[in-house]
Amino acid sequence: MKKIGWLVLMTSMLLLLSGCFSVNEPITSESSGIWNSFFVYPLSQLIIMIATWISSYGFAIIVVTILFRLLLLPLMVKQTKGMKAMQQLQPEMQKLRETYSAKDQNTRMKLNEEMQKMFAQHKVNPFAGCLPIIIQMPVFLAIYHAIMRTENFQGETFGWFLLSDPDPYFILPILAFVLTFIQQRMMMVQNNPQMKILLYLMPIMILVIGVFLPAAVILYWVVGNIFMIAQTYFITGPNAGKRGLESTLPVTNGTQKGTQKKNTGTKKKKNKNKKRK
Repeated sequence: MKKIGWLVLMTSMLLLLSGCFSVNEPITSESSGIWNSFFVYPLSQLIIMIATWISSYGFAIIVVTILFRLLLLPLMVKQTKGMKAMQQLQPEMQKLRETYSAKDQNTRMKLNEEMQKMFAQHKVNPFAGCLPIIIQMPVFLAIYHAIMRTENFQGETFGWFLLSDPDPYFILPILAFVLTFIQQRMMMVQNNPQMKILLYLMPIMILVIGVFLPAAVILYWVVGNIFMIAQTYFITGPNAGKRGLESTLPVTNGTQKGTQKKNTGTKKKKNKNKKRK
């Protein structure tokens, strides 16, 4: 998992560096380079086109955000189901860690082998959640560049803020902080110190960055988080099973027997209590 984390970080840094040096140059049809031609300019034109139809650049950003979320929906559904499956596997993973608790290299290798066998048996990919993150990064950066480098955004207002300037009342950054925390909490797989650090670190980073970024970029983030929270609840919420969306792992014979024994023992206790009464 650490290797995947470093891969995501390096990919994000490369994407960031690919466009940072031209952030003050206006984006036009004559802008050169893969980043400008295939990411920033098409997105800028799409937002302008939608804004022309609905007469609002703020609503245009909301529409574009929802469109991109709908395009990513199959991947995100798969990711959310995979995380739900990982949550269901936590007891089995903990048992393996207790069985192979020694710190020597052979025991560590054996633990990894058993983990991989378990993932293969239940058809769970622990790294599936990284792909949507990698895909979202160029979209987020392209929206940032489209806003900063499109002259049409300058002076456009939406609600209480200018789209091209930071939110003067910090309402959007605080919303982004709260919604990011909720989303992270809903999708948290492992209850360990590292995951808890990430649970608080990511929202704090978004809050700090959001204070300085243009409000339009944070508007994109807030709308995207609302979409993600609703999607996660729809897939993993209380009624997900009724909709056929809940990711459940196949129950093994041993688990079934254990459950049957527990149920039988509970019934016997209830019968004894009734006789005593």
